[in-house]
Amino acid sequence: MERLVTTSQAAQILGLSLQGVHYRIKKEQLKSIKKSGRTYVYITDEMEKTASTTSNINVEAVKNSTQKENRANEEHIQSIIEVKNEQILLLKDSMKWMKKQYKSEINRLEKNQKKIVKVFNSEIKLLQSAFHEMRTIYKNQPVPLQNFQVANENNTSKSNSLELITLQEFSVLMKKYNKTQKEIKLIIFKAIQNGDNRFIYNKKEKKLLILKSDFKDLV
Repeated sequence: MERLVTTSQAAQILGLSLQGVHYRIKKEQLKSIKKSGRTYVYITDEMEKTASTTSNINVEAVKNSTQKENRANEEHIQSIIEVKNEQILLLKDSMKWMKKQYKSEINRLEKNQKKIVKVFNSEIKLLQSAFHEMRTIYKNQPVPLQNFQVANENNTSKSNSLELITLQEFSVLMKKYNKTQKEIKLIIFKAIQNGDNRFIYNKKEKKLLILKSDFKDLV
């Protein structure tokens, strides 16, 4: 059974575009007729049934394609998630290792710091002890020679007076021989211990006198 429909209706029934309907009319694949300047298309029940079946097939195909595409997308997303999870685990392991190394380094530095502080404290105590000991031995300013008995075996001068130098002057002289302050102190200690007559130490007044000399024998 045939019936006349407009080209728009034919396109809807056959599942075609309007352009597709006109193309088939032109190729005489669809029977048509013109009335009052409008084109009408003959549609049979068989054509409508075939179009409906084809439409259903196309819908199913689209549905299947969409499902496949969705599955592919899901698989792709899942693979991305798995990769990201692996990266996260690696980062966590790396952070744990770095944290462990950091703690180990901090502990090492703290131990070294304690050792350094201990050494510094020990050095400070030694320096303080040496300072106090030296402070009690000599002063920078010379004092009169009245309270000392001087035995100067090397003094061949007929003069009754002896020339003295200050500790500062002695230090300047020793520095000309490239002696450090620490070495100068040791020279004075050893000279007093060895009974060098040029270094006269009054234990009672804790004062030191130094007789003028070139002191080359001490350097």
